[in-house]
Amino acid sequence: IYADPAKRLELYFRPKDPYCHPVCANRFPTSTMLLRVRRRTKKKQQLDPEEQIQPEVQFEMEILGIVTTVYKFQGMSDFQYLAMHSGPDGKQTSMYDKVLMLKPEKEEFFNRDLPLYIPPPIFSRLDTPVDYFYRPDIQHREGYNNPQVSGENLIGLSRARRPHNAIFVNFDDEEIPTKPLDAAVQNWKKVCTNPVDKKVEEELRKLFEVRPVWSRNAVKANISVHPDKLKVLLPYLAYYMLTGPWRSLWVRFGYDPRKHPEAKIYQVLDFRIRCGMKYGYAATDMPVKAKRSTYNYSLPITVKKQGSHTVSVHDLKQGLGSAGTSGAKKPPSSRYKLKESVYIFREGALPPYRQMFYQLCDLNVESLQKIIHRNDGTESECTERDGWCLAKTSDDLRDSMSLMIKQIIRSTRPALFSNTTSTEDGKEQLAYESGEDEDDEEEEEEDFKPSDGSENEMETEILDYV
Repeated sequence: IYADPAKRLELYFRPKDPYCHPVCANRFPTSTMLLRVRRRTKKKQQLDPEEQIQPEVQFEMEILGIVTTVYKFQGMSDFQYLAMHSGPDGKQTSMYDKVLMLKPEKEEFFNRDLPLYIPPPIFSRLDTPVDYFYRPDIQHREGYNNPQVSGENLIGLSRARRPHNAIFVNFDDEEIPTKPLDAAVQNWKKVCTNPVDKKVEEELRKLFEVRPVWSRNAVKANISVHPDKLKVLLPYLAYYMLTGPWRSLWVRFGYDPRKHPEAKIYQVLDFRIRCGMKYGYAATDMPVKAKRSTYNYSLPITVKKQGSHTVSVHDLKQGLGSAGTSGAKKPPSSRYKLKESVYIFREGALPPYRQMFYQLCDLNVESLQKIIHRNDGTESECTERDGWCLAKTSDDLRDSMSLMIKQIIRSTRPALFSNTTSTEDGKEQLAYESGEDEDDEEEEEEDFKPSDGSENEMETEILDYV
């Protein structure tokens, strides 16, 4: 907890009780001293039995060090929930020995008849009192109807999402759009108010002329444009593929990759770095970090998060995509650009994240390109799973890329790979051996920092446009 300033110190009143809810302490800087105080009492020799002699007391003080951080418990304690059952006579009976499995049990343990025990699904999210500021129901004018929303489980929406007017296409759709929606044109015209925006639009047009299919990360790595402006610009020049071998990619209007065999180089590959005992290294041994993990999840009551800057239409009109704020370190030409590693795979370099979405043309390794082009000139059918490539081409690419990743990790951490055996198919099977200190691991991981702004999951742009 001390190593992470964003976390709070938790105190469990019953440490062995998994149902115990903790109280949290806030972290504060301080400048105090830690003292060791000894109290020595020396009894004087008593000559007269009737005389009362006070013992001699001495104090010794020693400064052990300086304290720079303290934790203070300032919040309220939440309800403590016990696994108990109330009998007919009102007597409380503990159920811990019935609901907690502390050792391997036989089938009879799971087939016993037990009273119904349902723990609370969630405890309080806050431990400090706040004012709710209840507001009355909004009284709309007569004849007003709430806007239509998509989805069956949306709760509490007062308005529909602001659409960016993107056109979505499934692999099974017969026709593809040849021009943007009128609303998308109006949106971009409203935002495009300075010469820099015009320049960005021309740059993106040129990209789509050179290559008709792009991922959003690839665009971000080639053009310096504010993300909020890119949301408006992409639907103006391209449509979005939802399914098939070009899923999560933006395709130039009028171009149908299903009718052009040469479009197979633009197909997407979902690549995830393999880890586990059978691959020779565990997830904690990889110098590539996951973007998010349930193990590192911090509760909402941890620390106050900084409020994100809300981008308004006024900001976009003032050229937020180019000029930006004053005092920025990066020049305007590259302020919003991502690193090439967010969309290009090269031999000898590790991906920035454990899950990446590459286009086949961005796999800059000769052996991988040979796998992709095995059926050049003989493409007969475009399938939803493999596109214009041979069947299981994606599997072959993942196997080859995984072997390259193993070689990189082996060269970086040879202690993990002490035993190397050869399997029947000629591929290496690396035995796992842990023998490194955590400090060494942290030093290695500092050399493999992910690119700023990268997105490793399947592109979630669809949420921005519907």
